[in-house]
Amino acid sequence: MTEISDNTILSLDHLTKYFGGVPAVNDISFSIEEGELAGLIGPNGAGKTTIFNLITGVYHPDSGKIFFGGEDITSLKTYQAIGKRMARTFQNLRLFPNSTALENVMVAVQQHHSYSFGEAVTHLGGWRKKEKEIKARSMNILSRVGLEQRSEQKARTLPYGMQRRLEIGRALALEPKFLFLDEPAAGMNPEEVNDLNALIIDIHRERKFTILVIEHHMDVVMEICSHIICMNFGNKIAEGTPVEIQSHPEVLKAYLGEEVDE
Repeated sequence: MTEISDNTILSLDHLTKYFGGVPAVNDISFSIEEGELAGLIGPNGAGKTTIFNLITGVYHPDSGKIFFGGEDITSLKTYQAIGKRMARTFQNLRLFPNSTALENVMVAVQQHHSYSFGEAVTHLGGWRKKEKEIKARSMNILSRVGLEQRSEQKARTLPYGMQRRLEIGRALALEPKFLFLDEPAAGMNPEEVNDLNALIIDIHRERKFTILVIEHHMDVVMEICSHIICMNFGNKIAEGTPVEIQSHPEVLKAYLGEEVDE
């Protein structure tokens, strides 16, 4: 079993998942410490998103275990995993395109409020007060991700980089203790990537929760993560600090496609 310290929040123990007889994730083990900003990198098709899907209950592994906060969550369904205060973004945007930026965030904030049947139907009782609180909370989140001035704009009309920020904002609205970001810089230009990196660092510093970032582009996580795991063809090929990862021969081979002299 993977070694688990008192500060370990997430641990994968010999995790394996097959699709059509091919291992998308092959005997993967690693641990993330509480409060870390860690990165999971690898070329396209390495199995990175499958790892997220296994942790969050989208798929169940063929073998191995997943522990979160010391609890075995291997067999949990997605809604149960999210109930453990996990939140994630997706490689392909999952916004409500015809709803405003504000409405997209309010949907998530509402998870922390409840109405009686009568309040929901009549909009009486405590409904108005709760809606006011939800809107205020949602506007604060939009402000945090730089979208306060775009609150009434439909999500599909936002520039791509802002849509990415909106998805992060919606994840923040779930008040997670562990945030999974699946290729948040995908499709962004260099300026947008720099702004996003600054946002992720600031959020991590302010909220003090754990973040695991998936990225195809190695340079993105090298700037913001102190702990990096690298995958290729479903296997973990390296784990360590940015300096260790950048000079690791298997990582260089995976990204450059050629043997590198040690």
